[in-house]
Amino acid sequence: MNHTNMVLLAGATGYLGSYIAKELQTRKIKTKLLVRNTKKAAMLQSIYSTLIPAELTQPNTLTPHFEGVTTVISTVGITRQKDGLTYMDVDYQGNLNLLNAAKKEGVQKFIYIAALNGDLHRNLKIMEAKEAFVDALKASGLSYCIIRPNGFFSDMKDFLQMAEKGKIYLFGNGEKKINPIHGADLAIACVDAIASTSTEINIGGPDILTQNEVAQAALLAYGKPIHIIHLPHLLRKGIIWLLRTFTSSKTYGPYEFFLTLRAEDAIAPRFGSHRLQSFFQKEVDQLRGK
Repeated sequence: MNHTNMVLLAGATGYLGSYIAKELQTRKIKTKLLVRNTKKAAMLQSIYSTLIPAELTQPNTLTPHFEGVTTVISTVGITRQKDGLTYMDVDYQGNLNLLNAAKKEGVQKFIYIAALNGDLHRNLKIMEAKEAFVDALKASGLSYCIIRPNGFFSDMKDFLQMAEKGKIYLFGNGEKKINPIHGADLAIACVDAIASTSTEINIGGPDILTQNEVAQAALLAYGKPIHIIHLPHLLRKGIIWLLRTFTSSKTYGPYEFFLTLRAEDAIAPRFGSHRLQSFFQKEVDQLRGK
């Protein structure tokens, strides 16, 4: 890897961002970590990185920090809205502010973490904002790579929460397939993308599992009997309709996203070595203080 690379990483304190920060450190790549909260990010600091407090939603806080930067990696996005900010404020406008600053300061490459099949789901609030930014990035004239991961292992914790109570609810017959990916594996691919010529990468974890298999793994991690209840898709559609009708996008955004994606296969090219079963077991052991 070329040591003249300097990376500016936005979103370093998030689930994926923290793994990317560690991967850059392992490879001894100089990094500027753009963070909102330096206290929260203190553990990510190393001899190869500098912490930079900045707000993506305030473009004037960004420009001074691009000196020497060759590549920007952005994992910035919100799953659950807070601070009164919308998906368009953060996933679209925040990233656009970053892109504009990068262009102005002569950055060579911009790597953005979007979502698998996001372009097919622009009707979902989360995807609408992400894909609007993808369009802007493609039109920017900068060299870019859009990484589209399948679900993260951390998204699968919903299964564990149900498993703890002894039964898991699935929509349909539970045979839809997914291969979620661990943050550490995805981070390797994100850092590899610095030198890659690919402009778009779909990526998932090593195991392709049905939702029933994910549910079984979650129940087994707790040592519970297999108890899976299958609900009709009509109910799922009804819940989405009710949420869209009676709540704001702030409330319904994440539910709309997860409920829609639970109704279809999401299979991406396989990558990495972390297994979902081990992740579940580790999570449960930690909760039990083992």
